[in-house]
Amino acid sequence: MWSKTLPNGKLFSLDISHPKILYHKSDIGEYFLSSDSIGHTYSKMKIMKDVVSQFSTQDIKRFYSLASTIGAYIIFPSNKIDNKMTINAARGVNKYIKDRFDLSLLCIKYYYEGKDNPIADVLKRYSFFFDLFNDFNGYVNFFLLNDLIDQKENIKYFLPFKEFEKDPLPKNKSEYLNYMNGLSNFIKSRNLIMRTI
Repeated sequence: MWSKTLPNGKLFSLDISHPKILYHKSDIGEYFLSSDSIGHTYSKMKIMKDVVSQFSTQDIKRFYSLASTIGAYIIFPSNKIDNKMTINAARGVNKYIKDRFDLSLLCIKYYYEGKDNPIADVLKRYSFFFDLFNDFNGYVNFFLLNDLIDQKENIKYFLPFKEFEKDPLPKNKSEYLNYMNGLSNFIKSRNLIMRTI
């Protein structure tokens, strides 16, 4: 899926023969990559139990199944640098993001714009990866994330968002439903795009 031409015109071919990783080595560098889920349902988090329990088991299973399809995955560098956290890990443990991909994408947008964000240090550590795509638009186009931004490159959030200042998880049934619908629509549209490639 991600073995294709970069914005600079060079082919980014990925070798899948290495166990558990995708690998690339050429004149543009050496890259160790792994997939990361961008479709978290939070259905197995203890802190979300009271909210999720307000939905039928069938609804949650359907949501989880959709979040397990190819459109709900992306790749990031998997190698640790100076034994520090990878992007995958940082997205999950950061209290302002908690694995929400819309907020992760905002951090990546801020990285390209030179703005501070909750995982700025981690993204800077992997600047060699983000340099492959030239700019935010190049990154979005390469990874087929267009349905998560509007014409002005603003993020289409799964839940209303102002700043990185509070717990980003859905707080009640209404918020979880909005999150579920927003994420589901994005995954479905991305799956359709992937099927045409």
